[in-house]
Amino acid sequence: MSLCLCVFADAQSGSAYGAYSPYTVFGIGDINKQGTAYNKSMGGVGIAARNKRFINYLNPAAITAIDSSSFMADFGLTQKNTIFNQRLDGQNLRSGNNIFNISDFIISFPIYKSSAFMIGITPFSDVGYNYSSYETDKDIIGNTNNINRTYYGEGSVYQLFAGAGVTFWKRLSVGAEFLYYFGTLDKSSYMDYVDSSIRDVNTGSTILVRGVTGKFGLQYDQPLGNNVNLTLGATYRLKTNMKGRTTKYTYAELSSIRDTISHSVMNNGERLKFGDELGVGISLRGGDKWSVEVDYLRSDWRNTNIGNPLATGFDTHGFTASASQSIRAGFEIVPNRNDIRYYLRKCAYRAGVYYDQSYYRYYGNRVDAVGVTLGVTLPVFRWYNGISLGVDLGQRGSLKSGMVRERYMMFVVGFNIHDIWFQKPRYE
Repeated sequence: MSLCLCVFADAQSGSAYGAYSPYTVFGIGDINKQGTAYNKSMGGVGIAARNKRFINYLNPAAITAIDSSSFMADFGLTQKNTIFNQRLDGQNLRSGNNIFNISDFIISFPIYKSSAFMIGITPFSDVGYNYSSYETDKDIIGNTNNINRTYYGEGSVYQLFAGAGVTFWKRLSVGAEFLYYFGTLDKSSYMDYVDSSIRDVNTGSTILVRGVTGKFGLQYDQPLGNNVNLTLGATYRLKTNMKGRTTKYTYAELSSIRDTISHSVMNNGERLKFGDELGVGISLRGGDKWSVEVDYLRSDWRNTNIGNPLATGFDTHGFTASASQSIRAGFEIVPNRNDIRYYLRKCAYRAGVYYDQSYYRYYGNRVDAVGVTLGVTLPVFRWYNGISLGVDLGQRGSLKSGMVRERYMMFVVGFNIHDIWFQKPRYE
């Protein structure tokens, strides 16, 4: 298979997909950038962030920053618009797509004094593609005439997590997180022969994945004077052996009659693995007014069998598992949280940049993404309730070697819900 087959004829709407990209044919698809709207509007940072107004699940040690009587919840949505470009046989092919998805649902609350707990669910990876090619007589061995080939895939892997953190000596925070992966990925190809006397062939696979792993984090917060704090953070997610099963099939069809050529079910066992991930970050925080942060993440997928057709259920030529890397930077500023005259001065404004390398290469070429983010949180009612809005403007891939270039605009919306637990009123 080659990405040269990814020809887009018209603009499409893929609202049923968690992601839509020809690159999701590889491995387990697109691995989502984690974080709430708060994190995503700052370039995706959060390893060293300590903010009592938002749930920051990127580091389980960070949840200890919430107030000792705060109950918090976050619900996020994303909407992504993408323009695809490809140069093929002297032509500049172009198409568009848009998707809508739920990005997170998380709750967090204190346990005892300087400790806190969180639980939530987010998408981990998504598969979504639907493209076709047309092969003529000169491309085919034998006398089968022309063939229409269609490639289709969809599905998602989700992560359910629960974590807790505790702070020692008011400066060192440590946390641990339990993660459970689950989901189904479907990939198929359909050969439609123009000659109606030849049976069409449908080949594909369904991958059911299950797995558990752990993530650990720490943060050290050092006051520097003048209400400025320096925070160092680190996280590590363990490599995961995925269980479940892979069903592979091949059917031949003619005049609505289907014959099974092959059908097999295999336990994933230890074939399919998810790579580990190491992250480090550093941030500066000026009280409740401003913050700036830089993060680095690295995830190694080279020894995970992610490129093995027995593990992923689909033979993708040109795919090579690699180590992904990401550099992210972002800042936040609030002019005056307590301003009683001008509402916009109470809003939190954010911006960020990022550079991501994918966990695979295509014929030796990296599939990189680069982008800028902007965001704002609009306070609602009282306490820390608010609506966070963000936009991510970026590009992935390139036009060289028959690859597809994606330019996208993704909107994120987060609903930040806050309440006070065990508050006893003075007057009935």
